[in-house]
Amino acid sequence: MRTEDVLAAIATGLWRWDNASGIVSLDAEAARLLGLPAEPVQLSEAAARSRFHPVDWNEIDGVVNLAVAEGTLAEARLRIMDEHGRVIRTVRSRSKPLIEGNDYLLVGTLQEVAEQQPGTAARTPVTGDWRRSREAFLLDAGRALAEARSTAEVLRVAASLSMPGFSPDGLAVFGVAGDRLTVIGHHGHSEGDEGPFSSMSLDTDYPAAEVARTGRAIYLPTPEEYLRRFPVTWPLAQRFGRRSWAFVPLVVAGRTMGAWMAAFKHPVAFTPDERSVLTTVARMLAQALARAGVAESERELSLGLQRTMMPVLGPGIPGIQVAARYVPTGGGLQVGGDWYDMIRLPGGTSRTGGHGAGRIALVIGDVQGHDVRAAGLMGQLRIALRAYASEGHRPDAVLARASRFLYGITDGDDDGEGDAGPRFATCLYLEVDLETGTVDIARAGHPDPAVRMNDGTVLLRPTAGGLPLGIDPDTDYPTTRLTLEPGETLMICTDGLLETGGHDLDSGWERVRALLESHDGQDLEQLADGLVEAVHGPGSHHTTGPLADRREDDIAVLLLSRRPGGALPEAPRRTLMTIAQAEPERIAEAREQVRQLLHDWGDGDQLDSAVLMVSEMVTNVLVHTDGDALLVAEVACAEKARRLRVEVSDSSDELPHKRHPGEMASSGRGLVLMEMLADAWGVDPRGEGKAIWFELNEPDSGRGCCG
Repeated sequence: MRTEDVLAAIATGLWRWDNASGIVSLDAEAARLLGLPAEPVQLSEAAARSRFHPVDWNEIDGVVNLAVAEGTLAEARLRIMDEHGRVIRTVRSRSKPLIEGNDYLLVGTLQEVAEQQPGTAARTPVTGDWRRSREAFLLDAGRALAEARSTAEVLRVAASLSMPGFSPDGLAVFGVAGDRLTVIGHHGHSEGDEGPFSSMSLDTDYPAAEVARTGRAIYLPTPEEYLRRFPVTWPLAQRFGRRSWAFVPLVVAGRTMGAWMAAFKHPVAFTPDERSVLTTVARMLAQALARAGVAESERELSLGLQRTMMPVLGPGIPGIQVAARYVPTGGGLQVGGDWYDMIRLPGGTSRTGGHGAGRIALVIGDVQGHDVRAAGLMGQLRIALRAYASEGHRPDAVLARASRFLYGITDGDDDGEGDAGPRFATCLYLEVDLETGTVDIARAGHPDPAVRMNDGTVLLRPTAGGLPLGIDPDTDYPTTRLTLEPGETLMICTDGLLETGGHDLDSGWERVRALLESHDGQDLEQLADGLVEAVHGPGSHHTTGPLADRREDDIAVLLLSRRPGGALPEAPRRTLMTIAQAEPERIAEAREQVRQLLHDWGDGDQLDSAVLMVSEMVTNVLVHTDGDALLVAEVACAEKARRLRVEVSDSSDELPHKRHPGEMASSGRGLVLMEMLADAWGVDPRGEGKAIWFELNEPDSGRGCCG
């Protein structure tokens, strides 16, 4: 017969506690004794601790440390608790610490022992003396109540408290609302038992009502004492079969906010020590309830602020689909400076002269800070932007006016708490022509937009921009134009979506890009949820709960997709960007745009050649002309495979000439490179200026023209 079978026959289980890893291993019998399914299991230290009475756990911790120090056996009696905080059995543990460096492995047995009988012995701690158990209990209770985040959690903690030597079997928490006493929560009673007590006048001849009126505790050690002092309400209490009652005031900042009842099925004398424990617990309970009440009020206020400040995107606009999410950072009122908005612009004609669907503006921004002041500034700035947009101003004028507005209301501002000086805001303002799909963008220090094309290609679209709003009242905001084809999805977001979780803007963008590429682009609501969950996990688009406290920054994300009436057209991949004379650093962005456009190109050497030729073409414009370079790159279907065409145009009429640079020459190789690397190339004069272009044909990969 196996040793485990012999031990199980005498209700003895084996356990191992690895102090280094924090893992507790139990055999089947030990698991059964701890109230778990009778099968071997490994638990974390926290999960194992939850099965023991908190007082006993503190005791065994000291016993084990003493055994480690003295090299002896650790022996203790432990009460096992169920998930409702009730004691289900008592076990004896005998274990031997095996020391390994600074850590130890605890190997021992658990054996069920008979419960102590009610009476004086039952009201003494299982291990240790009364004073040590009381102090350990109060420390554990205070820690648990301090961690409770809502009224419901506070009540659950209160229900699980098992006081040393005289644990109550019935608890109730009463609150004062005007001149009425109400039951906030209870434990140890059946559903509906609170009915007679759920709402009573403070003048009622009931112990909790008197405690709420006077702020003085009432202790009733016997049923006879209850009947003598409160004969009118004694019949309500008699049916529960209790023998002793304690009604203790819940006091916060000198104000009695309610009463706490602890009822016992065994007689309790309410000695000074016992009254001291009850009074201390009541104080901690009152503080925890007050904190939870403030937190719940703040959550309600934050939800109200969010509903007020965040726009409703419906009703739907024909031809487009829009989805948005706002997730505030944890802590405080859970409101901050991030926001988004969608504005119907005046007039029924597009800026290109067409008639039809009209125009909308999309706005997303981030005011510096995560506090109430940031939320207030965000609200004012959002209203100002709406007003400027509704007046019909161009995107650059809207942001210029908004910057002056924010500078004016924050310059020299001091909130009296050391937070002086102006605050700034980043912002992205997009004017969308719903008929043509053209998007005019003005950017104030904000992350660039991204576009998901019909074939799943995702491009971060570099846009010209200016300083964040509110820094310099005279800043200019150049406008960038792109075209959103039917079926394509535009994403704009705040930096919280990108930089949360230890990411910077670059690595965070790669994470978001992968999600955009894997999505089918059809259900924007699902995509919006997926973007938020990729950062914080499932359900994190809600604003309350433990996840809220782990958020590093506010998140706002807005998605827009053009919806064609029929099947999606076969549109080529296309990107366009302007590189100004004063921005040579954007040549690197041009190279990256080409790499993103050719992310699935079959020939890696051709991709490198394309990037090299683009760099040469753009650099030549900036070096040899006085104008800006306009880059247009397009991947389209040819006869059997795909073709890349790249065109760089400028305003200079001077045509380039192929030269034969010497070995030490620093220029003159651009046309030579195109002649060597491109399948076709040329220079086309334009009405004003010229365009240099090249083409590359992708080798036949066997997957079809645009596969």
